[in-house]
Amino acid sequence: MPLNRRKFLKKSAVTGAGVALTGAVAAPSAQAATSAAAGSGKKPVKRHSLTVMGTTDLHGHVFNWDYFKDAEYKDAAGNAQGLARISTLVNEIRKEKGRCNTLLLDAGDTIQGTPLTYYYAKVDPITAKGGPVHPMAQAMNAIGYDAVALGNHEFNYGIETLRKFESQCRFPLLGANALDAKTLKPAFPPYFMKTFHVPGAPSVKVAVLGLTNPGIAIWDKAYVQGKLTFPGLEEQAAKWVPKLRSMGADVVVVSAHSGSSGTSSYGDQLPYVENSAALVAQQVPGIDAILVGHAHVEIPELKVTNTETGRTVVLSEPLAHAERLSVFDFELVLEKGKWQVESVKASVRNSNSVADDPKITRLLKDEHDLVVAYVNQVVGTATDTLTTVEARYKDAPIIDLITKVQEDVVKAALVGTEYASLPVIAQASPFSRTSEIPAGKVTIRDLSSLYVYDNTLVAKVLTGAQVRAYLEYSANYFVRTAAGAVIDTEKLTNANNRPDYNYDYVSGLRYDIDIAQAEGSRIKNLTYNGAALDDAQQFVFAVNNYRANGGGAFPHVASAKEVWSESTEIRTRIAEWVTAKGVLDPKEFASVDWKLTRDGTPVF
Repeated sequence: MPLNRRKFLKKSAVTGAGVALTGAVAAPSAQAATSAAAGSGKKPVKRHSLTVMGTTDLHGHVFNWDYFKDAEYKDAAGNAQGLARISTLVNEIRKEKGRCNTLLLDAGDTIQGTPLTYYYAKVDPITAKGGPVHPMAQAMNAIGYDAVALGNHEFNYGIETLRKFESQCRFPLLGANALDAKTLKPAFPPYFMKTFHVPGAPSVKVAVLGLTNPGIAIWDKAYVQGKLTFPGLEEQAAKWVPKLRSMGADVVVVSAHSGSSGTSSYGDQLPYVENSAALVAQQVPGIDAILVGHAHVEIPELKVTNTETGRTVVLSEPLAHAERLSVFDFELVLEKGKWQVESVKASVRNSNSVADDPKITRLLKDEHDLVVAYVNQVVGTATDTLTTVEARYKDAPIIDLITKVQEDVVKAALVGTEYASLPVIAQASPFSRTSEIPAGKVTIRDLSSLYVYDNTLVAKVLTGAQVRAYLEYSANYFVRTAAGAVIDTEKLTNANNRPDYNYDYVSGLRYDIDIAQAEGSRIKNLTYNGAALDDAQQFVFAVNNYRANGGGAFPHVASAKEVWSESTEIRTRIAEWVTAKGVLDPKEFASVDWKLTRDGTPVF
């Protein structure tokens, strides 16, 4: 989507001093608590309690609804999802603590992830003249969020969509390390400040610093290159936290769209750590608590010691999709006329313990019903049931459908170009373990469940040698398993915690993956057109934009020559392909390109 340059530069010119939002809050009914030892003669100590609530990685989940299954969301753990549940939890805590003593934050990844958010980005886009208000803006405004950090998926639909969403929110979108590429000034508000009035005592100032993920520069390169730059979280926190303290902040909370593991999925492509929340706590003095996002793991409470001050920083990450709400309880004490954080405790509350807030249900029922009708449109008929249940360890026809569509789109796009004569191969990953296209009528939701991400298609040129290295890297997904050992399919994959979306099929070739061998020596019998692969052979590689930009740190692909790309989602291309065919028959796309072996003997 084209960038509105005037609007962008106007936003980008905002400096730190101009983005502090100070909200006066109604005074609590009680005075600041006091305590003193009976008969000690000591002056009473004034204390005050504050509660900060936080969500993260909402990914468009407003209701406890699975649009791909057209049913209430259910999982084996009994979790529930959606902002309607979070709203109920928030209301309970505000009643318990006093709304004037609470703050509600989010750590990013808000406007992408469900057919609901896709619909209002692409089908009935919020950017259209007189367009709708984004459902996530409506819900979060109604719940009363105070501030939200930018996530990497905020950029998936381009800067114009993000800016429109921002304009519809009654809270700031924070990103201290999202900078204008030319001026290197913040392109979004770096922080938010809120003043809590305490009768009979000085007010408490709480500062919230928002940090986003440096990986945006890789994952959404097409949208942000030359426009935005994303330095490391530690660097920017070290710059901003002292400023916030000098501005009178008594409490500093960081909302960080960055996990706590200290790892990165993009190898050495960036000099910044992807999951650096714990490093920020460890290295940057002056932070009291960090709301963690991005990693989609549940961390009720993690205590990290700051190496400079020795003080404890408390971290918490609530489970994604509004399944949990993090709750930070702060105890403050007044010392020499200034509030000091005496203690911080964190915990999570489970959204499965409450019902939907009827206010949110009423607010967004029309939008929800519209999207349900959209995803249930029939686009074709399937001759066989296709499923991803075994797709992680067996070549599954349902994944071949993705690669076939990608091959066809790229071949058509390259007709008449100098690359038209090169063979086209394609990659695809088993994103879901439960996706199914049933025999009979095929709907948009069936196809959407197969390709759950809003990835787009890119064509790159790779040599045979580079493809071989790519496959070897992908094969590291499997746990090394000796010949003769019992096979447990639940323990066969995800070696070194590699997620399913970072394992790739590659179509158009034939190869074995020998899982009895060490990493780097697993690809056997690699052929093209029935002959051993020529390392010098050139291929056009049809690849999703996440992988093309370096996501997953696969070798060669990020630096390979790009010969074509588009902005239409692969999911849409699959729907178009099926609609045009009318009948989805595996005979038209299924092929056995690879198999698992051990010392040359097939595993299955």
